[in-house]
Amino acid sequence: MKHLEYKGYTGTIEYSKEDELLFGKVIGIKSLLSYEGSTGTELEADFKGVIDEYLRDCKESDIKPEKPFKGSFNIRISSELHRDAAIKAMELNTSLNGFVSESIRARLLKEHS
Repeated sequence: MKHLEYKGYTGTIEYSKEDELLFGKVIGIKSLLSYEGSTGTELEADFKGVIDEYLRDCKESDIKPEKPFKGSFNIRISSELHRDAAIKAMELNTSLNGFVSESIRARLLKEHS
């Protein structure tokens, strides 16, 4: 397992050799939510506890919890790459969003095989 997953939130798994401690943080949101544990079981329990506490605090404060990985992001690329991608998308009769999504999906599948 490379990441922890709980209630739609994803967390990292890292190790501090100096402290002999596992730790991580929730990714995909602006809030800093971190957790730790001496074992994998402890790390996962603390991760879930941090998520539950965050959601409870949001509810008590009448704040909408951040939704991780909303599905939109901005990227900066060269104008030439932008042009080439837009032209290729038109040739494939798809949108630039569709072309970029499929390109990312193909790269991820390649990485996993």
